[in-house]
Amino acid sequence: MDAELTAFVTTAVSALTGLMVTESWEQAKGRIARLLRRRGTDEDPQGELQSASDELARARADGDERAAERVGERLRERLLRDLRDDPETARELARLITELSPDTAVTYVSSVSGGVYHGPALQGAHINGNITFEVPAPPSTGARVRPDQVPALTYTFINRDSDLARLRAVFTAGRTGSRTVSLGVVAGVSGVGKSATAHRFADLVRELYPDGQLYVDFAALRDESGSAPAAVSDVSEALATCLIGLGVGKDAMPQTVEARSNLFRSRTTDLRILLVLDDVTEPAHVRALIPKGPGSGVLVTTHAKLGELAVRDGAQLIGLKPLDAQGGSALLDDLCPPGTVDADRAGAERLVELSGGLPVALRIAAARLLTEDGLTLAELVEELSDETDRLAGLSLPAEELSVSAALGPSYRLLPPDAARLYRLLGRLPTGLFDAGVAAAAAEVDVREARRLLGVLAGASLVERQADKRYAMHDLIRLHARECATAEGPATEEAALVGRVAAHYLVLAALADRAIKRNRLRIADLSALLAEVTDPFAAVGGPSPLAWLDTERAAILGILRAASRRELHTVVWQLAEAFTALFLNHRYLDAWRESLELGVAAAVAAARSAGTAGEIAEATAAEARLRSLLSRPLLDLGRREEARTALESAVVAAETAGNLQLTASVLEFQGRYLDRYDPERAVGVYERSLALNEQAGQTRGVAIVAFFLGCALDARGDHIEALAALRRAHDALLADAEPDVRMAARALAAIGAVHDRLGDTTAADRELREAVAILRERDATHYAAEPLVRRADIAQRTGAGEDVVRGFLTEALEIYDGEGNPAAEELRRRLAELDGDD
Repeated sequence: MDAELTAFVTTAVSALTGLMVTESWEQAKGRIARLLRRRGTDEDPQGELQSASDELARARADGDERAAERVGERLRERLLRDLRDDPETARELARLITELSPDTAVTYVSSVSGGVYHGPALQGAHINGNITFEVPAPPSTGARVRPDQVPALTYTFINRDSDLARLRAVFTAGRTGSRTVSLGVVAGVSGVGKSATAHRFADLVRELYPDGQLYVDFAALRDESGSAPAAVSDVSEALATCLIGLGVGKDAMPQTVEARSNLFRSRTTDLRILLVLDDVTEPAHVRALIPKGPGSGVLVTTHAKLGELAVRDGAQLIGLKPLDAQGGSALLDDLCPPGTVDADRAGAERLVELSGGLPVALRIAAARLLTEDGLTLAELVEELSDETDRLAGLSLPAEELSVSAALGPSYRLLPPDAARLYRLLGRLPTGLFDAGVAAAAAEVDVREARRLLGVLAGASLVERQADKRYAMHDLIRLHARECATAEGPATEEAALVGRVAAHYLVLAALADRAIKRNRLRIADLSALLAEVTDPFAAVGGPSPLAWLDTERAAILGILRAASRRELHTVVWQLAEAFTALFLNHRYLDAWRESLELGVAAAVAAARSAGTAGEIAEATAAEARLRSLLSRPLLDLGRREEARTALESAVVAAETAGNLQLTASVLEFQGRYLDRYDPERAVGVYERSLALNEQAGQTRGVAIVAFFLGCALDARGDHIEALAALRRAHDALLADAEPDVRMAARALAAIGAVHDRLGDTTAADRELREAVAILRERDATHYAAEPLVRRADIAQRTGAGEDVVRGFLTEALEIYDGEGNPAAEELRRRLAELDGDD
């Protein structure tokens, strides 16, 4: 009998506590109190019920299951005491509950009256007085279950061995018996494979978490309604997902984030589980979901860095990088038709490069190779090589799958100012830049640019390099450009290119002047440079030559972009300043292209000039740049183009009427004639020397004397050559701005003359000293020729094949590094030394 009554009371208490959190409670409370007051005691049942209701509300808000259970236990004791000898009250209570809470059914059958009452089912409990109740099982309060929610991988997982090993090193608590909870964050750009890596890791460590694995996909939960802060609503739904996975029924689910979080911790106190949180965007998403069970783990994937979790919560951050050529080729090999990669290994590696190593891009590429009849790897590579079509080529419209779609969420979650910078960076002609370039692009100060770049880096859309520059992956840059085209004004790109070109012009001009103050320059930038701080003059500032070298690709890219936008003046001015790099490092193709762009811009500037002064300046610029252009053309073996450039330079210089410029152009013409008409070269140099002396250009005199000495030596006038070369050497070192590099070249030429005069000892001594100085001055291009001459001397004097081979090998490395055709002759000589046919 007591067992039957207890079963009825248990279900009645469940119904009553359910009513306590509904709008019906005020009405129900009074009627239930009147029913219980009929027993004639001095107790205040209404006050007790109100206190129970208040206490239950607090317990549920706090997620305190034990406190809620205590409320139910006291109510259960009260009902058992009141109903034990009063079956009529039990009947009325059942009827009342049925009326007030129709969803909590109580059906009872009176064997006395034979009547049947249809209401909620209180299953099979026989109450004193032959009244039978059917009492339903109470709602689920969370029976222990073992969740296994992490999605399975539907494809072969390859690569990422080192990343999985790093994750194992983070998630040690489950193996070591630690009382802590392991927290790891896998961060990376969208589409890099974070989710797949997390899912694979979860599968590999299943045995470490005997109480199961929970999974929350925040991308699916992300709140779009704006009815609550996204972080709050996302976390609330995430907690509900986890609690349901742990067996908590929806009817027992707390309504607030705080209560759900407390309940989650309570439920996981004695569990060792792994929780995978996919596509998290804020630290708050994680903190409320850290389980309490010792040895548990939380694995987070995010396109944001979430560094706050590392600082405040001890999370270990693991950056997931795009696949390298080997890893990407392996993925393609697994996805493509058999033999595709082996048949064109180079093409596969190029496809990986064009896809940026992003698995999502490689999967799309592989899908196209599988589904598009006749499409070959080589054809796909050719298609994607064109930047304008690359994003379109890396999409599957029928399946709404694309790189753009993969990157979209990262972009949409950016604050407006960072999103604007992202779009502007997409319009840059380079994916590698510093904060100064970003500031110029966005028209903000450098401090603000650094802040915004930090936001983009946090979203894995740019990556900060060791040299404090920022890298934007090619596909990300194309996506940013796509967003800029869709959202920005049509005039935005031209304005941006102008600002960034002006930024590089100022810095290149300062670097040029820091390398050599006393040099012929056409562009008068004194007013522009007077307004800026020279970073190369600061204590601990960057090396001007190293800066130009580092920014070489970016400057060449901005020259191309500015040329397309017909920004003629800034193009020729930047090309002139940029030459300071190539006079020290012979990147021949880059030098040639930059000067060709500068020449074309100078010609166009002269045609569009509005004043005689502007025409004269642009014409002088044409002469200067054409004469400089002859140098890379000659070294590239393009003799006729060099000759034509020099002939046009002479005409332009004479038209401009600049004495120093004409002397300089004649010097370059003499250097051309050195190779093809030494006798005529001497006369041209003598004319140039006279013009420099007339113009009072002492440095110009010294340099022409050097080349004149070389020409005299080539003509066979070795004694006169020595005199001219020594004059040049001494004058270069005595100048107000000593030119040690050029003096070393004169020393090498003196050594060559000694060799021709038969004094090999003096020749080798001078050549050895010249090579050492040129290396010290980072002018290795000019060291190649004296190295070859030392090899010649060593070979003639029987110094040994190893000595000869050493000199030739050093010279070959220099020529190979700059693409100089002379490298082939050195290869032939080395092959002869090695006895190859």
